[in-house]
Amino acid sequence: MIFHGAVLFLLLHLADAASIISRSKSYPLSSNTLGPKSNLVIGNYDIAPDGFKRSTTLAGGIFPGPIIAAQKAYTFAINVVNNLTDPSMFLSTSVHWHGIVQDTTNYVDGVVFVTQCPIAQNDSFLYSFEVPKQTGTFWYHSHYSTQQCDGLPGALIIYDQEDPVSNLYDVDDETTVITLADWNHPVAPALNYVIDVDVDSALINGLGRYPGGPMTDLAVVNVEHGKRYRLRLVAMSCHANFVFSIDGHNMTIIEADAQLTEPLLVDSIQILAGQRYSVVLEANKPVGNYWMRSLPNIAKASFSNGQNSAILRYRGAPFADPTTIQTNSTMALVETNLHALMKPGAPGTPEYGKADINLMMLVNLTGGIYLMNGVEYKPPTVPVLLQILSGAQQATDLLPEGSVYVLEADKVVELTMLIGNESGPHPIHLHGHNFDVVQSAGNSSFNYVNPVRRDVVSAGVQGQQMVIRWVTDNSGPWFLHCHIDWHLEECVISGKQ
Repeated sequence: MIFHGAVLFLLLHLADAASIISRSKSYPLSSNTLGPKSNLVIGNYDIAPDGFKRSTTLAGGIFPGPIIAAQKAYTFAINVVNNLTDPSMFLSTSVHWHGIVQDTTNYVDGVVFVTQCPIAQNDSFLYSFEVPKQTGTFWYHSHYSTQQCDGLPGALIIYDQEDPVSNLYDVDDETTVITLADWNHPVAPALNYVIDVDVDSALINGLGRYPGGPMTDLAVVNVEHGKRYRLRLVAMSCHANFVFSIDGHNMTIIEADAQLTEPLLVDSIQILAGQRYSVVLEANKPVGNYWMRSLPNIAKASFSNGQNSAILRYRGAPFADPTTIQTNSTMALVETNLHALMKPGAPGTPEYGKADINLMMLVNLTGGIYLMNGVEYKPPTVPVLLQILSGAQQATDLLPEGSVYVLEADKVVELTMLIGNESGPHPIHLHGHNFDVVQSAGNSSFNYVNPVRRDVVSAGVQGQQMVIRWVTDNSGPWFLHCHIDWHLEECVISGKQ
């Protein structure tokens, strides 16, 4: 947990929607898109996204949940209504607005027992917050235990009418949001405390197939020859990371985690849980159907029978499965090749260990429990924010020693995270801030001049480390954690104070 100013880091309708238009007016907003002032109703529904029918926990009755769309500087007022009734899953809920820094509105960050109590059955909570400067690709998801894994994520897009890279694309709307998710047939509570949960299938835009399952419909992304599309990739997985590619097409990355990047041409992208990328796809190939592939890092994953796949369909192409062949990647994304477009450069003295505050955290797995510098995190029974505001206790008294880092306001922090005896990769997410990745996992070099800026980064695999920097300019208790939900549930990351 991080707390600054002090900064406390806990480790580890439609009427509105109709007025939200992106740069392109090629398509109308669908009835599944909500505006920034909406009701988001959480309930239980039976669905079969990969052909296996099960009870789920959904926002708006669909998976993924409805896209929430707004223009830059809009005020959000999302009333989350808890209509949950299925006792086989969690009956309380909360929603986190992933990537929104919540400057001065820490209390609506949505993290249960950090900034709020869970929303009880038949109750509601109004998440009201302003986003004056941020634009780009965000998402929302439950931050109550592993409830997200039962079907509670959705995309959140903030469009910029003055987007400085708008000359690179023609179409950017709800039809170009591409969600990537893993899916499990058992309900999430039955899988809690399992470190390495077996993934049953991977879904693109909420549809997929599983080994030995039926030949269900796959998602189709429609394009028109000659146009350029801003595809917004959102990794909503609970465990898996994906290698995303489109047969016969290259992609130009222009955004990472709602931060614009210098354009980078690639032919495949590894995307970890919680990460987002915008890529420009030029529809300049012969009219036809092309496989869109999202290979998860799970055992025996393949593209057999359309698994882990969707269809890119040009206007005028037949309604048929593609016959395209995947070729070897020659321009795979390397994170160190990404550079921030706006105000590049990490804060502070451009030298390792020369920040105002330098933190070192070692991750190990012992007896099925993740430890940070040898300490296990245990969440409090009363939200930390409430305890702080009551003045009854100090932040460092709320959790076991080593779980709370108290940081002075307006300081440059440099965090080094090392992976000890665990395989990884672990996607590490920091709430309330964006950070500069001055050293990417698996790379020996440091970059303080123009590193990528984002909010989820790989901590790497055994024996690797990553280094990030940010400024403590947003007071409140903030969560720092692995975005693999099963890891978060079993042992939220903590650290030695």
